[in-house]
Parts: sequence; C-alpha cells; structure tokens
Amino acid sequence: MDNLRHQDRTRQVVVAASALIAIVGSFVGSGVLFGTPINRAADGALAADATLVAPGTGAFQIWGLIYLGLVAYAVWQFLPAQKEAGRHRRLGYPVALSLLLNAAWILSIQFDLLWLSVPVIAALLVVLVVAFRRAVETRSAGAVDSVVTDGTIGLYLGWVCVATAANITAWLTATGFRGAGIAPEVWTIVIIAVAAAVGIVIATSGRGRLAPMLSLGWGLTWVAVARLGNGLHSTPTAVAAIVAVVIVVLATVALRVKASRGSRPA
Repeated sequence: MDNLRHQDRTRQVVVAASALIAIVGSFVGSGVLFGTPINRAADGALAADATLVAPGTGAFQIWGLIYLGLVAYAVWQFLPAQKEAGRHRRLGYPVALSLLLNAAWILSIQFDLLWLSVPVIAALLVVLVVAFRRAVETRSAGAVDSVVTDGTIGLYLGWVCVATAANITAWLTATGFRGAGIAPEVWTIVIIAVAAAVGIVIATSGRGRLAPMLSLGWGLTWVAVARLGNGLHSTPTAVAAIVAVVIVVLATVALRVKASRGSRPA
C-alpha cells in the first residue's frame, strides 16, 4: 500500500512539473519574454500565409484555454480525492508526456529544426489519442472532472489534429515539395477531408464528445478565415474547410444524441 501511494505521489509530481515546463515553453513560443514567436520562427514556415493549410493567427488563441485546462488538471489530480482515482493513474503519465512533447515541439521550432518538429508533433498526436481513449474508457468523478479532465484532453486532441496537418504541410513546402504535378488546392482539399474524417473517427470513438469537435472545428474555421483574407487567398480551400467543419459538427451531434438515447432506461 505504501508503495502504491508513493507511485501516486510520484505521478502527481511528474504531471505538475511537466505542466510547469509546458507553461515556460509557451512563453518561449509566444515571444512574450524571450524566444521568437512561432509564426516568425523557422523562416516563417508556420506563418498564417505560408501554406494553404495554415490557420489564421487568431486560431492560436485556443492555446490559452488549453494551457488553462492543463494547469487545472495538474491541480485537480493533486487533490486528495483524486490521488488514488483509477482514471488518473491511467491518464497521468500520458498527459505528462504530452506536455513534454509540446515543449519539445516549441524548442524544435525555436532552433529552426522544422524537420524535427514533424515526428515530435506526430508523437504528440499519438499520445493524445491514447489519453483520449483512456478518458473515454474510465468513469468521470463528476461534472468538474468531466470539464477539467475530459474537456481539456478533448480540446488538446482536436487542435493537435489540425496543427499536425499544418505542420507536415509546412515542412513539405519548406523542402521544396510542389505537389508532384497535382495542384496545391487539390492537395489541400484532400488534407482537409482527411482532417474531417479524423474528426468523425474521434467523435465515434468518443461517443459524440464535444470538446474535440470544438477545437478541430475552430482550427478548420481559421483555415477558412485565412484563405478568405488578403494573404494566401483560396476560395476552394475556404469552402472545403467550412464544409468539413459542418460535417464534423453534424456527425458529432448525431453521435452524441444517439449515445444519450442509448443510455436512457427502457
């Protein structure tokens, strides 16, 4: 029993320390205190007008909400009532790893290692998928736990889906890839379609959970905003992004209603 309590305490400290590292990384990535803002680092490869898949600058405001949720989770899992909760024993280390990978991604961009950012963000996506599945498989302790734990992980996952697509596209563009004879807008529409398909898969596995849909939809909406702006304009891309958002929202709501009806007593 003492050994298990020690393991719980170690996990809690690791999650809290990882959250602190991620917060410091966010300050570096934003350029508030030091470092270069992400949209200007790596020769501007991740700027809002660098590729057709790049979201508008306003999209990154969601990080404030995600970081707030992650800090709240770090505090929440420290509470005595949550210390020995089975779901946090399953979720703690994946969440901690996601925070460290997020910091590693920021560092890779800060050091202009765009190629390294691709496997890092891919690993981050995989870890978040694991965390999301574990959150779905374990019972919430109540409304607060649902918001702090499930809501935060869901928002994080949905946004990273969009960020991964934008990151890979930025790296390919930086390497000189020009579409292999296929028009850039065709490639972009395919990528957006894949993002929408991923959103539907998440909605299905999560039984209509709203948080991933909200952040994925947020990211794709800002792709549309950026393509309708004065930068890298593309009406077909904007239309595809808007259609993708509508499809993901409708699919998520439908699955949530279905899950809700299925949980009612006969």
